[in-house]
Amino acid sequence: MLAFALTSLVIEMTPGPNMAYLAALSLSQGIRAGLAAVGGVALGLAVYGLVAALGLSAAIDSSPLLYEVLRWGGVVYLLWLAWEAWARETETSAGNNGDPDIRPAQAFRRGLITNLLNPKAAVFYVAVLPDFVQIGKGSVAMQTLTLSAVYVGVATVVHLAIVLLASRLQSAIRTADKRRTVRRVLAVALAAIAIWFAFSTAR
Repeated sequence: MLAFALTSLVIEMTPGPNMAYLAALSLSQGIRAGLAAVGGVALGLAVYGLVAALGLSAAIDSSPLLYEVLRWGGVVYLLWLAWEAWARETETSAGNNGDPDIRPAQAFRRGLITNLLNPKAAVFYVAVLPDFVQIGKGSVAMQTLTLSAVYVGVATVVHLAIVLLASRLQSAIRTADKRRTVRRVLAVALAAIAIWFAFSTAR
């Protein structure tokens, strides 16, 4: 269990779509939106853990069509988030003095969708988690669920740390000009992440 937890920690410390999105969201929208998104990501990971226990993660990994649908769905969704961030920036520049906030429910939903459209999350449960299941020592499904809970817990701790750090930096961008610049940079960053995600998940 400890070895699996350490493995999960190393994997979660590797930069990826979840980490980048949570940092960008917390920096631009604050801790409430960031925490809500963490909840969405955690639920997405838990869903994949349940799917793994049912044996469906292997189907995702072995089906080129299903894998590609998830992969390109994630790319398109990240590009849409980038476009939306840029559009909000453009509206503000055009004279809209409001700085619309993302509601916690909306941030939760986006975190969930971003994670569900990440096929690498499903592949983790196929390529890494089975190595820690002990055949002949209890139910495989129960062991899979237990290890999944450990992984979700480790990932959530890492994501919370990212959100707390990024939200603390938000006070440095209180002026409208600084917020506009940050939104523009984050929009470009999300687009770059989408492109990187497309290449890094290609088979």
